[in-house]
Amino acid sequence: MDPSNVETRDDFARYLSAVLADFRSTGAADWENGTLDRFLDGLSAYADARVAEAPDLERDQASWRLFAAMVQAATGYE
Repeated sequence: MDPSNVETRDDFARYLSAVLADFRSTGAADWENGTLDRFLDGLSAYADARVAEAPDLERDQASWRLFAAMVQAATGYE
């Protein structure tokens, strides 16, 4: 699962399918945030951190690649 290859909405949909397949194959044990509440907590924490670290011009520029990177980070971000 490489979020750097995500450029379009279709890419993002395929990426999410790959993330789900990874979760189903490895189980929650391999993910740091293997429950929905922990995943969403990680997603929220990463989103807040990205905004704080991003240059002023990038703070409001969302992209499918950024969404994919946030999903990837949420699997293990604390």
